[in-house]
Amino acid sequence: MRPELTNRQQEILDYLRKSQRKTGLMPSTREIQHAFGFASQTAAMSHLRALERKRVILRLPGKARAVIFPDELDRGEIMDIPVYGSIAAGMAQDVEQERQGCISVDVTALGIPRNARTFALKVRGDSMIDAHICSGDTVILEFKEPRKGDIVAALIDGETTLKRYVVEKGKPFLRAENADYPDLIPARELIIQGVLVALMRHAA
Repeated sequence: MRPELTNRQQEILDYLRKSQRKTGLMPSTREIQHAFGFASQTAAMSHLRALERKRVILRLPGKARAVIFPDELDRGEIMDIPVYGSIAAGMAQDVEQERQGCISVDVTALGIPRNARTFALKVRGDSMIDAHICSGDTVILEFKEPRKGDIVAALIDGETTLKRYVVEKGKPFLRAENADYPDLIPARELIIQGVLVALMRHAA
């Protein structure tokens, strides 16, 4: 049975859920303090502890912003995956990736191993549409060795792109899933940054 919450505790719980959905991150105690006008971060911490005692949130040790909602755990195992900007699914582009928060995903439903080293990127462009990867999608990639035919995030001659990894006559190169785009043959280097393991599409 769901524990009885005070009005303020319910407001804070709703704020935590809304913040996570919007940014992929839990708000800091300072942000909670400012949002509710508390005199100190200590007040915010005491409310979080109360929510934890009532088992409506579970804070992970050693991770300041890692909070799990136990009533969501029956969906599977929730894991935060860092988002590193966007990636071109068009012509390769020189893009510096910076971490832009996290997304919380059900790794059980997506079939991602719990110990996988993963990261996420937003897709820009239409070069992978025949693989049903559209601009605006979020791709989840794993740091691992690619196999022929895998879709990968790759650094090719200093530029980054999302393409299919192809090997012909012992030579690796990148191929789009859109006939309007040419194959990308590396002149100097081809470094695979991650292999696609899941795709997320946000409903409009």
